[in-house]
Amino acid sequence: MKKIFLLIATITISTLNSFAQDHDPKAKSILDELSKVTKAYKTITSEYVFTILNKDKKQTEKQTGKVQVKGAKFKLDIPGNTIVCDGKTIWAHNKDANEVTIKNFEANNEDQLNPSKIFTMYETGYKYKYEKEEKVGTAICHVITLYPSVKPEKKKFHTIKLFVDKTKKQVTKLVMMMKDGSTQSYEIKTFKANAEIPDNLFVFDLKAFKADQITDERDL
Repeated sequence: MKKIFLLIATITISTLNSFAQDHDPKAKSILDELSKVTKAYKTITSEYVFTILNKDKKQTEKQTGKVQVKGAKFKLDIPGNTIVCDGKTIWAHNKDANEVTIKNFEANNEDQLNPSKIFTMYETGYKYKYEKEEKVGTAICHVITLYPSVKPEKKKFHTIKLFVDKTKKQVTKLVMMMKDGSTQSYEIKTFKANAEIPDNLFVFDLKAFKADQITDERDL
């Protein structure tokens, strides 16, 4: 779970000065359109596969997950854990220990979990370059390379490859190249937009838990 958190939390920053031109016009046009389409969605429900390959390209971890997003609210289900956020408070339920940790949610805190950024992480703090077209499953995708541009020395990755479905204008895959030679990737398996999601889905119900099963770290 910590690796999932690290991937999402670091998905917003870093740099590489490989290109004199910071923003490739073709890449910018595609990303602008992607942003426009994504921001028009009222809700997003997506299932994905998260994979880690070591520097020898051998698989060391593979997990499936499901994320539901509604504005600043989200719910993330991964093996052994459920994380729920109503935009102000975030609840993390460790199912194995049957414990819940509660914290204040800070949308701009890069060290805090925010899975909704999977779909919009490219908007700020990156240089980018159009690479090619590539088939992912049955979809023809634009491949855009991102080079984060803030405090690269503090980040554990150096490059992100974003795969954008040409027809649907949706992110289908995201691959992070880590400085230790490993690779971490998300592959979007299902994507559904604008489904009705009630607001109470993003509030964690604590009724079934005893006081000693709850750790409240909020600044109230």
